[in-house]
Amino acid sequence: MALYRFISWICWLILAQETLGLPGLDTGQARFVTSEKTVKSKRPIRTRLHSPFRNFLVNETLASSTTVYKFTRTESSSHTQNSFTTTATVTASSLPIETGTSPRPYTTQGGTRESDVTHDPTGVSQVSAAETTARFNARIADMDAATAEEEGTMVSKNIFAEPIGVDLPPSQIPTRKDHPVARKGIWENAPLQTNKFYSNFFLEDQRCPTFTFPYSLAWAGGKGITASWGMACSHTEASQRVFGKEKFNGASSFYLNPVGIHSLVLSAKELGKETVLSIDSMTAFSARIHLSRDNDSPPAISFPLVQGMAYITAQYSGSTPVIQTGVFFKTMTRVTRELKHGVAKFTFHLEDGATWLMYAWAAKGDPLDLRVINNGLAESKKPFHGIIQVCKCPKSQDAEDILDDGAGIWPVTLELTGTARGYEGSYSFNFAIDGHQTGNLYMYALPHHVDSFDQETKRRIQREAQLQSTTKGLATLVKGNRWTMLEPKMPVDMTFAPWDPERGNMEKLSSHAKSIIHAAAAKEIAQNMIAQSNLDSMYFSGKALAKFATILYVVRWMLGDNALAQTGLGQLKAAFATFAANKQKFPLVYESAWGGIVSSASYVTGNSGADFGNTYYNDHHFHYGYHILAGAIIGHLDSNWLQQNKDYINVLVRDVANPSAKDKLFPMWRNFDWYHGHSWAHGLYAAMDGKDQESSSEDMMHAYAIKMWGKVSRNADLEARGNLQLSIIARSLQNYYLYKSDNDVQPKQFIGNKVAGILFENKVDHTTYFDPNIEAIQGIHMIPILPSTPFVRVKEFVQEEWDAFFSDGRIDDIGNAWKGIIWASYASVEPRKAWEFFSSRSFSPQWLDGGASLTWFMAYSAALGEL
Repeated sequence: MALYRFISWICWLILAQETLGLPGLDTGQARFVTSEKTVKSKRPIRTRLHSPFRNFLVNETLASSTTVYKFTRTESSSHTQNSFTTTATVTASSLPIETGTSPRPYTTQGGTRESDVTHDPTGVSQVSAAETTARFNARIADMDAATAEEEGTMVSKNIFAEPIGVDLPPSQIPTRKDHPVARKGIWENAPLQTNKFYSNFFLEDQRCPTFTFPYSLAWAGGKGITASWGMACSHTEASQRVFGKEKFNGASSFYLNPVGIHSLVLSAKELGKETVLSIDSMTAFSARIHLSRDNDSPPAISFPLVQGMAYITAQYSGSTPVIQTGVFFKTMTRVTRELKHGVAKFTFHLEDGATWLMYAWAAKGDPLDLRVINNGLAESKKPFHGIIQVCKCPKSQDAEDILDDGAGIWPVTLELTGTARGYEGSYSFNFAIDGHQTGNLYMYALPHHVDSFDQETKRRIQREAQLQSTTKGLATLVKGNRWTMLEPKMPVDMTFAPWDPERGNMEKLSSHAKSIIHAAAAKEIAQNMIAQSNLDSMYFSGKALAKFATILYVVRWMLGDNALAQTGLGQLKAAFATFAANKQKFPLVYESAWGGIVSSASYVTGNSGADFGNTYYNDHHFHYGYHILAGAIIGHLDSNWLQQNKDYINVLVRDVANPSAKDKLFPMWRNFDWYHGHSWAHGLYAAMDGKDQESSSEDMMHAYAIKMWGKVSRNADLEARGNLQLSIIARSLQNYYLYKSDNDVQPKQFIGNKVAGILFENKVDHTTYFDPNIEAIQGIHMIPILPSTPFVRVKEFVQEEWDAFFSDGRIDDIGNAWKGIIWASYASVEPRKAWEFFSSRSFSPQWLDGGASLTWFMAYSAALGEL
């Protein structure tokens, strides 16, 4: 390996000469300077390089007639501590470098950086530093592309374009056509979305609200204060929130927004007791809801839904509009001036002080003629063909002017595209629109979107037009059909080793630490892996498999004991084989009613909550994420095993994170919500507060598992998506789930809790589904401890959380498995203290979670502490 690197450095110098166009450069005089020695190269050696030098500096350090070119390379190894930096210094005389200029930025695959450039004052200006740099980077990029293409690991221009696979699931996974949950009102065949924002429209009585942010919609269904059969529209202000009593750290135990408010209801005279709600055009980002007079009638009104929509749009197909309210009209005004050709505007002032705007655009026939019947009802005299839009008006004239400009235009759906180049990733929402030819599309963005917009999208932010969202802070209007968000610091270099945001991968351990960790590893590897993993739960089984896989990684690559690792690997392969062969207690099935891989547990037991509701699509990214992670580590240890088990693991990835409509067996992005920036765990159960997710850290785990499986299986797009998702999750969680003291998104009454607990679309509840104690509430946002943990849970947050709940000896009062989890989390701040805790002779096994190992916790703490 050392010889290969040395040859690569020499070859790179030749590349630099050719790319930079340095006249008079004698490769025989090139000096390669490392921390240990200086060597001279003899002659050019041609070979394919793996882009060894990413960054270079040009410095004038010699006499006026001589310039020294210094090239630096930082390289990390998956099996050595940290990274090492190598410097190549090239001497040339009378170089044609631009003179008298100040340092300029240059672009690498990692982004734009400042170069420390000083030029020969006597040189002749022929080739600028920028041009030289561009030529160098272009050459490196070409070589990267050629190498990646040759190796089959090239990242696509659009990392969302191609499916992971399109084949049927492996033959050991049977197919069945039925599912316990009926597809109520759905006009389409599988694959169907199960965890998306509009699920309440096809579950149970179809009357639970849907949250599009910042609005909520609910089918009134003949009930509520209006007893309407139309679509109830609502928006709540921060002043309407209800807060729970203080429980921990002086913070409210929950906050929620009221539901069941009928601010405006869009209905039709033709709707009544026989009204039927149906749904079609279901995607990961949008859907269309229809209200029909009865089962045999075409839709009277249709509602296209896209998250972030600025207006609630109702498409009338010859039915007679009825506008109702449960808040009551104070006044209704018809605006006499014409905003756009064919568009009428109405202003509703409601008794709660809110102002709602309504726009009506007639596609054919007469314009909307609306009259007030009483303070709860306005109706049209005639049938209407066209669209009616309603929106709440922020309290500024500028905001109303903006909404006037967007009237008559609505989003239909969106296409997700994205790129990854080095450490920088980007993703774009490309909105498909319909409607009026005049004006612009406007959509509401959440805080994490606004924080990450590229410069072009930032210029289209309308800061004077904001509305409060239910649980995600202020939503801000953005003009235009395309948003692009940037993630400039993706954790591309993160591997299976402990990782630090500043120092990167940390694998090196002292001999003393190795000896202590080795003793623990030998005991843990000797445990019965099959008995611990062959359970009646995909969740707990996955945790056990991932635990043992992580132990083996430590033993093989951090302790260097290949023999012990191979002993354990044989046992782990046998344990994993139970699941790969689908021989576990409740085997998986592919059900074609919705389109997905589910546990057979609910089919067998009749219990919808079996295995946390896996059969009903609860928590799939948690359950399968652990199995994917275990498979990635085993595949890293044994490439032959990887090829034999690749299809099985890929089908689990496809179930939770299919990126492409070309895969006809699974819906796109079952769990991850690209609008919210995190996943939803809630499956096929109706809920008044919308979708929810408890464990933010297991959401992080699933993205990390995808990243690492992509890396090990040489699927560059999958790895890139994992890196991008990890970055988005970190940004989103730091706004909505994990609260530093300076958090300005969540209510100040709540951020003292430090974590969300359970985050719903409509409320945040600082608790868990299983344990009300503080160690469980905080700990569920820590497990599992992974290399990606410090990337999401930054040191400042970890210290604040520790000070709030566990400092001053309070951690000692915890006597269960959460104690180990909390100490391992704290290792990112105080690794030496964590190491002392885990390596103490008084350490008790009861302080270890079933998915955690003493081996990993000690290795993690020791590596981060460089102990």
